[in-house]
Amino acid sequence: MQEIAEWARQRPWGVGLEWGSAGAMALGPGSACVVVVDVLSFTTSVSVAVEAGTRVLPYPWRDGGAAEFAARRDAALAVGRRDVSERQPWSLSPAALRAAPVAARLVLPSPNGSAIAAAVGGVPVVAACLRNASAVGRWIVEQGWGTAQRPVAVIAAGEHWPGRDVLRPAVEDWLGAGAVAAALAREGAGPLSPEAGAAATTWEGITDVAALIRGCASGRELADGGFAQDVGVATELDVSSVVPVLTEGAFADAAG
Repeated sequence: MQEIAEWARQRPWGVGLEWGSAGAMALGPGSACVVVVDVLSFTTSVSVAVEAGTRVLPYPWRDGGAAEFAARRDAALAVGRRDVSERQPWSLSPAALRAAPVAARLVLPSPNGSAIAAAVGGVPVVAACLRNASAVGRWIVEQGWGTAQRPVAVIAAGEHWPGRDVLRPAVEDWLGAGAVAAALAREGAGPLSPEAGAAATTWEGITDVAALIRGCASGRELADGGFAQDVGVATELDVSSVVPVLTEGAFADAAG
């Protein structure tokens, strides 16, 4: 792997912000923790499942190895949104997860947030979304993180263009990352990098978050596919106190 240039690490800021797996690899090493933000829908789904008492195991994608991975870990497997059945009622849909029976352990494949979480090593990984941004910011500062000496890396997951391995910056993840950065700043973390500061300022300037996300490309994609309820769950602002932290391969609440 090519060495990351010092300018790309966003130092000496206490809170940095980048996009996707490459951004996590740039900011993650040397950080106190990595915060993954995938509003539609991985980290929103993690928040819903962890609230119910499920331990969520990230997996990069629903390929042939996902079922074997779940079986080895004695976990249920989430399927595609359209593949939900009575036998497998769990999917990446947070609305479906809310209605499904509670699984003790659940493998939740996703090519964006889950893939980033599974790839980061050596530092704590936190799953944040609009539902728990304030709780995440508060918990991180309680750990003594978010300083120039112990920086926090906030990673907006983004999407991929259909059929192409190319990152599509997603406005919902920019806002979610901004909500986390703003929460960290309120709790005394910082200083914020220009990237994190810009996202926080954007977040604080939005008057109708739900309408914006319903109308953005990702929100319209879900609504057009019949999953508008997922957008509704994702825009429940600061309703959750859970702080899902990846521990021994699974997200569990570190704040409870």
